Amino acid sequence: MSALKTGQWRWMVVLSLMAAVAWCGWAQEAHNGEWRQATDTELRSVIPARAPVITERIETEMRSASGITNGHGKYVAGVVMITAGYSAEGKYSHFFLTQVPLRIGSDIRLTPGEYVLGYERHDDGLLVRFYEAATGKPMGSVLAKTIPGNTRVEAFRIWPPGDRSLIQIGRFGFSYQIGG
Repeated sequence: MSALKTGQWRWMVVLSLMAAVAWCGWAQEAHNGEWRQATDTELRSVIPARAPVITERIETEMRSASGITNGHGKYVAGVVMITAGYSAEGKYSHFFLTQVPLRIGSDIRLTPGEYVLGYERHDDGLLVRFYEAATGKPMGSVLAKTIPGNTRVEAFRIWPPGDRSLIQIGRFGFSYQIGG
């Protein structure tokens, strides 16, 4: 150690401090990038009171709203629609939006935008179909299976990726992945 000159020590200290600051910045950025459950206030700011579905604007049931956020203004959220009396009745049940690319199950890739989904009972669970909200164009389907364990029945819930990476309807769920 005594072989190092004073100038070399200073550079080592400066470089060590720079590395520590860079690491702290990286750690803070990684923490801020974590997805979490969105609050009711946040959900009200991104989910419309009347969802635009093709040519109609269908009332949403905000008590059923669920979503996640990265804390930097990006959301994945959804809500049950009140479709009685609309042409969507029996075809669509939920309004869904994503502000990031998303992969649903293994086959559906959604770009940022607004979607609607509908489901029907299937032998193995629920067959959930996604459509573009503005056009009704089919985007694909995924099988929602019974969630193992003691999970509360929910009208609709999006679990944060760190918890389960599931979208839940009733007692059924299907996987999603942020980034598509």
